[in-house]
Amino acid sequence: MGLATSVPLNTMLADLDESLRALLRRELGQHGFDGVAIAFDAPSRDWSAGLSGPTVNVFLYDIQEAADLRDREWQEHRSGNGDARMSRPPLRVDCSFAVTGWARAVEDEHRLLSQVLGILYAYERLPPAALAGSLGDLAVQRFPIQTRIGRARSDGRADFWNAVGGPYKASLDYVVTLACEAGVTFIRGPEVRTQTLRVRGRNGRDGSVEEFHRAGGRVTDATGSPAANAWVALVDTGTWTTTDADGRFAFNRVAGGRHRCMARGADGTEATSELAVPGPAADLSLAADH
Repeated sequence: MGLATSVPLNTMLADLDESLRALLRRELGQHGFDGVAIAFDAPSRDWSAGLSGPTVNVFLYDIQEAADLRDREWQEHRSGNGDARMSRPPLRVDCSFAVTGWARAVEDEHRLLSQVLGILYAYERLPPAALAGSLGDLAVQRFPIQTRIGRARSDGRADFWNAVGGPYKASLDYVVTLACEAGVTFIRGPEVRTQTLRVRGRNGRDGSVEEFHRAGGRVTDATGSPAANAWVALVDTGTWTTTDADGRFAFNRVAGGRHRCMARGADGTEATSELAVPGPAADLSLAADH
């Protein structure tokens, strides 16, 4: 098995910043909050001292795996020559933001924060029109970008503000779930479906050599999906076996020649094919009789 590395430049966090900036600017402008700045800096005292106008601060303070969305199954992609490319599933992460409103008067801050709360709560998923950069590429973000507003922060709020060095303020907790692609794949060679065993008598004469083969194939259903636990038999020899979870089957110690292979699914559908031994695998589809 070979390792293929092709890790692309990952800009998902910067693209998320730009997406949130575009969404908030558009929605705030439509509700009469023109000219509000959108910032992503740590809301420290030094930062707040330099503000010159109304500002919404969207500070990314935590990134954790979305454990409830964890996928452990590697994905297999087969090419026409039988090679398989195994890719690790993407890591789903929760990006947590502390969202605050900043203005000269507390009343203006509360109006601004209320409007931001309404905007973020309105979208359970980031709208496609607001997605920037790689976030709009389905090959990079294959899942809808889910959001949550108002989730409780794990640590105390006072400790949070002490950590960033800013004054205590009311804030919204906002979570966006992104997918991080591994960028690493394993390439596996063509599957070995045929093996030959040569048995020679004790006298060593060529005429006493016997050959037995291991041969098999795959069974799929009407949709092309693997047919697990399907019954497969070689009609002329009376030997039978069942398919595994991937729909694959194999027979051991099969004599050379052409054998009639028959498969039957759990729903009673059947398919037949010819299994040449030695030779290519027999692939049977329960959608039709071959």
